[in-house]
Amino acid sequence: MDNTTVKVFLFLLIVLGAFLWVGQAITAMTGGAQKAGGVVEVGPEGGESIFWGKGRCYTCHSIGGQGSAVRGPNQGQFGEKFSLPIGARSVERAKERSEETGQQYTRTDYLVESLATPGAYVVEGYKNEMAIVYAPPISLSLNDIKAVISYLQTQGGDLDLESIEQPSEIAAKYYARISAASAAGGGDPGAGEEVFADNCGECHQLKGEGGDIGPPLDGISDKGLKFISESILRPAKKITEGYETYRVVDKKGRRHVGLKTRDDVTEIDITKASGEVITILKSDIKELEQDEVASVMPEDLTEAMTVKDFQDVQAYLMMQKREQESQ
Repeated sequence: MDNTTVKVFLFLLIVLGAFLWVGQAITAMTGGAQKAGGVVEVGPEGGESIFWGKGRCYTCHSIGGQGSAVRGPNQGQFGEKFSLPIGARSVERAKERSEETGQQYTRTDYLVESLATPGAYVVEGYKNEMAIVYAPPISLSLNDIKAVISYLQTQGGDLDLESIEQPSEIAAKYYARISAASAAGGGDPGAGEEVFADNCGECHQLKGEGGDIGPPLDGISDKGLKFISESILRPAKKITEGYETYRVVDKKGRRHVGLKTRDDVTEIDITKASGEVITILKSDIKELEQDEVASVMPEDLTEAMTVKDFQDVQAYLMMQKREQESQ
């Protein structure tokens, strides 16, 4: 190798070294390299990374003097108001929840509830404005939330992984809610219950309450998310047996569309989507046929819903089987 070649080679090494140094310097100035997201192990270390990372808990909570948020309670020991960190504080809160509800809460139950249904216990001096962390845009998984709970337990308290992984009846109920939201790709089942009541409850029964124009929806999650989604978006695609739509034209030309809810020797009842029941004498019927391409359920139901409403009601319906399993 001659001198010219050596000089060129050394020059290239210097340029490459400078390039790598500049790249590292820029990465450091912008906050360092970001590790690819992956499954977080249930434990304090995983929970810490979520608390200060993708869970964005720090935007509302501090731990002692770390963090800058004031919208939510400080989860560490901080001044007279929070003389105990959350790990120890949760024991006292569990006693309060036990007295309020008549159920026996553990400290794990309290922490699970505070993340699954933050409005259940609102600390005095703060508003009920905590985000639903298992719904978009945060969308923590059940394991993510278990990890955060384990991290919070270690703030002035002892880690109890057994109670996290083998939940009580109270915690299992909330785990079911979180799992249903994840299965539905996001959404808040609690809000979905309200959407269901406003848009679906007049026609469908659930847990013994509601109308009977459409089929009861207990256990509908057995059929899966795709079935639930298509049933809302395209209700005529798959009509449950016994809830077929009929079209009736009487001899005066009046037309009625709905479910045939009674059929005896002399007359039939047609129940419309509005709930109105029309009784027609068989001797007055000119035409009676099943409409195989129409459903009593409105095709434009989603126009009355926002995208969030749609996600929420799917999560609520996906929870039905899970609630039963957790009981």
